[in-house]
Amino acid sequence: MKKITSFTHLYTGEGHRIAYTYSEIDEQGNLISQNNRGNFVETHQDVIEAIETILEDIQNNHLQ
Repeated sequence: MKKITSFTHLYTGEGHRIAYTYSEIDEQGNLISQNNRGNFVETHQDVIEAIETILEDIQNNHLQ
């Protein structure tokens, strides 16, 4: 099983990039590997809208 351990959003020239780390765990709960990394450019409009909602909340409610 792969378990997301963190992710971050970056706005790059390509668009909304998501970088993430994850761990792999076997059926008995033993850690196989950790701190694995990946990233992608988000293309699904509904997810982009969710990202923009989060950014708007940060701007309006946490940067005071």
